[in-house]
Amino acid sequence: MSKKIRTEAVDHLFEAILSLNGTEECYAFFEDICTVNELLSLSQRYEVARMLRNHKTYLEIAEKTGASTATISRVNRSLNYGNDGYDMVFARTPEQEE
Repeated sequence: MSKKIRTEAVDHLFEAILSLNGTEECYAFFEDICTVNELLSLSQRYEVARMLRNHKTYLEIAEKTGASTATISRVNRSLNYGNDGYDMVFARTPEQEE
């Protein structure tokens, strides 16, 4: 993990996120802490990652999510060369329909 993000403040944020119980609490917290665009960007990246893992093409992903090819490429790079964070979450969550 990048030493640049490993700070006490980030630790506090992650501890706060881990204290949330359920989707409604997540909505309340994230609506307070993020702008609408920030939250939509995060959710878009997650959807792109899910679709890439399900072997969708860049064109299919762009059409469904509205993500640019640059965003799809960045997410694909994270999936292939990142810290396996996406894979860890995918393994722990039920498969979702597209």
